[in-house]
Amino acid sequence: MIAASTQRVGIVFVSHSEKIATGLVELARQMAPTAHLFAAGGTDSGGIGTSFDKISDAITAADTGGGVVILCDLGSAILTAETARDFLDETVQLRVRIVDAPLVEGGVAAAVAAETGGDLDAVMAAAQTSLQLTSPNPSPVGDHDTTAGASVSGAIARTVILINKDGLHARPAAEFVNLASSFSVPITVNGTDARSLLSIMSLGLARGSSVRLASTDPSAGPAITALADLLESGFGED
Repeated sequence: MIAASTQRVGIVFVSHSEKIATGLVELARQMAPTAHLFAAGGTDSGGIGTSFDKISDAITAADTGGGVVILCDLGSAILTAETARDFLDETVQLRVRIVDAPLVEGGVAAAVAAETGGDLDAVMAAAQTSLQLTSPNPSPVGDHDTTAGASVSGAIARTVILINKDGLHARPAAEFVNLASSFSVPITVNGTDARSLLSIMSLGLARGSSVRLASTDPSAGPAITALADLLESGFGED
């Protein structure tokens, strides 16, 4: 679901290191420039540890009514975040979620989902996709591409070649996912969900790679055309 523009989901990065938390905001900002991202790292004196006040202030700043997703690095960070949440009004507590997901991968995926206007559940789900991609036995890429064969009625597909020098690295991948998320039809990229930043980046698509856009929805033609045009544009890179 898409959140109202004035009530977008905020994201708080909680780390024992102030530099890690602020660095993650800087990293995620490259792919989600308008998302509400806040760092809560280190102790009040700038040392290694966590701060109840920093986390509480970050939650307050991040909450514009659409909810807040919190990602933490270590166990004690989770405990401090839970304590900070417990001190909130009950109505606010309901829209503040602590997500069990890798801080970097999950945080970046959550930021992109928030950037595209995803609601609280969508942003949480995006963060949790990183658990699947970092598991010891991830599903093989392409297993779910049901449009690969002609047996699927109404299936459409188009293949393009990446031309930009660095392929689908973080920034163009985020731009691609943002565009894919603006369409309501299901689309896959070489068998993976076109709306999942981490799934797209896990494909490792470099310059010269073939990119197969496909959908089981016969009305997906305009969406596939728009995405193909973006890929063929080279994202403005040399």
